[in-house]
Amino acid sequence: MATLQLLTDCSTTLKPSQRLNSLLCTPNTRHCRTARIVPRASLNRRHLIAETAAAISLAPLIGLDPLPLPPAKADERQLSEWERVYLPIDPGVVLLDIAFVPDDPAHGFLLGTRQTILETKDGGTTWAPRSIPSAEDEDFNYRFNSISFKGNEGWIVGKPAILLHTSDSGNSWERIPLSAELPGDMVYIKATGEKSAEMVTDEGAIYVTSNRGYNWKAAVQETVSATLNRTVSSGISGASYYTGTFNTVNRSPEGNYVAVSSRGNFYLTWEPGQPYWQPHNRAVARRIQNMGWRADGGLWLLVRGGGLYLSKGTGLTEDFEEIPVQSRGFGILDVGYRSKEEAWAAGGSGILLKTNNSGKSWSRDKAADNIAANLYSVK
Repeated sequence: MATLQLLTDCSTTLKPSQRLNSLLCTPNTRHCRTARIVPRASLNRRHLIAETAAAISLAPLIGLDPLPLPPAKADERQLSEWERVYLPIDPGVVLLDIAFVPDDPAHGFLLGTRQTILETKDGGTTWAPRSIPSAEDEDFNYRFNSISFKGNEGWIVGKPAILLHTSDSGNSWERIPLSAELPGDMVYIKATGEKSAEMVTDEGAIYVTSNRGYNWKAAVQETVSATLNRTVSSGISGASYYTGTFNTVNRSPEGNYVAVSSRGNFYLTWEPGQPYWQPHNRAVARRIQNMGWRADGGLWLLVRGGGLYLSKGTGLTEDFEEIPVQSRGFGILDVGYRSKEEAWAAGGSGILLKTNNSGKSWSRDKAADNIAANLYSVK
């Protein structure tokens, strides 16, 4: 099963009540408070988090009042499958990633800008700031981009270049040295096994390690910019305008990657064993907002302005069909699958959509209608 996480621009996150794990969001009005929305306690919380691998949180969060939280207003509509959790973070902090320890599903971490690390030990009901001394030695204000666990072993990457590793479920973290010549900023890391991980930079470099990060081996032979310099004459629209970085990058459980170019005018794919990223023309008129993998191995594609497309069949393809969705004109920013049938899509102005038939049709969930925020990530 997958856990869902939504990022928003309100100082709040959403935690699923029965079917999801959590949501991240960011505030877009001046009246938003820091919070995280979590699922209601209709199921055993440990079972819920273990069974759901997605969390929805609110990203650019606004500060949390240390005083006791006021009771909910009588006229505030209850969230259908989500409940709101308030977070102890400073104004302007943007939440970026969330992960729970597989061997201890009540124990999780939430990352963000301004060196923000929050920790929960009760399944996401309450969060507390976490200090990591090895990440506070220098005069840097780190942006922690990605976190991943496999068993009790976990990894964190951030910008400026920083890599943290734990082998005890995050009770202690060790700083791993990195080369100053690393191409690009680290934007993603995936724990793949004992002492093993896969790391990606925004310039398309992919590295793998099998000895706790002390040595890394390049999985691709060159950055995306170098690849496009060789293939720009191959008919890839917009390749000549490429600025050298990804807008988004997503990994499938099998280790395949799909990334969207910085301007959204084409996308790229990579499979293990390939020496280079493979660029693809977009099959739609509007620019791509985000792409990722369905639970059945196919692709989903979001375009700017609220369009949702699903690939025909599974695997890598350039053949997509548009799926009607009730986006109300707001952009859809991310999609997360909990199973082959159930998935959630999130976007601007609290747009939250759900499917129970593998994406053939989507219905709007009004869970976040009263939250003045954009839901920008479902994980």
